[in-house]
Amino acid sequence: MKRTLFKTDDGSYSLHIPEWDEQYHSKHGAIAEALHVFIKEGLYHWIAENKASEVSILEIGFGTGLNAFLTFLETEKKSFNVDYTGVEAYPLEMDEINMLNYTMLLNASEEKFLQLHNVPWEEKSTISKNFQLTKQQKFFSEINSENCFNLIYFDAFGIRVQPELWTEEIFRKMHTALKPNGVLVTYAANGNARRALQSVGFKVARLPGPPGKREMLRGTK
Repeated sequence: MKRTLFKTDDGSYSLHIPEWDEQYHSKHGAIAEALHVFIKEGLYHWIAENKASEVSILEIGFGTGLNAFLTFLETEKKSFNVDYTGVEAYPLEMDEINMLNYTMLLNASEEKFLQLHNVPWEEKSTISKNFQLTKQQKFFSEINSENCFNLIYFDAFGIRVQPELWTEEIFRKMHTALKPNGVLVTYAANGNARRALQSVGFKVARLPGPPGKREMLRGTK
């Protein structure tokens, strides 16, 4: 599948799929979207609510590694530990990864960013004393974890191009994968997605969205 590079409104790069007319991040800002949806309303919300120093995270759509990298950077600033699992059916090529400009904009380590992509798939790797990463190459429908995660970053492609990823079947798998009081956050606010989350048992809140988007969703088990 062909992917092309483009610059989002906050200066950070993302990838566009011409065949679907779909992109990996919001055109209004890749970094801005990730910080708002996954770090602020996901990671720090869960930590604050649970007064926890350890968190296990499942990312649905590892993609460019931006969400994982931002989460890693937060563990460097604060004293908490993350066990991170990223699921991706179609990993990016290294020439695509090397074009991304996240480390420059974040004034962060290029070596650590590339390490996220270079560690082996299907193995747990230690990125730092506070961050462990397991990458799994499989379809989201193949996830069968039970009571394993505190937090899910649901960052799948949009419901317009992949409606099968926003169904009760998939969200039931997400609900099962979470521990009690676990949280799922997503950039989406589509009514069908919200109803599917509610139907499998999530308590769903509509929250202010990232730049360029009015709302987002957060579901709690």
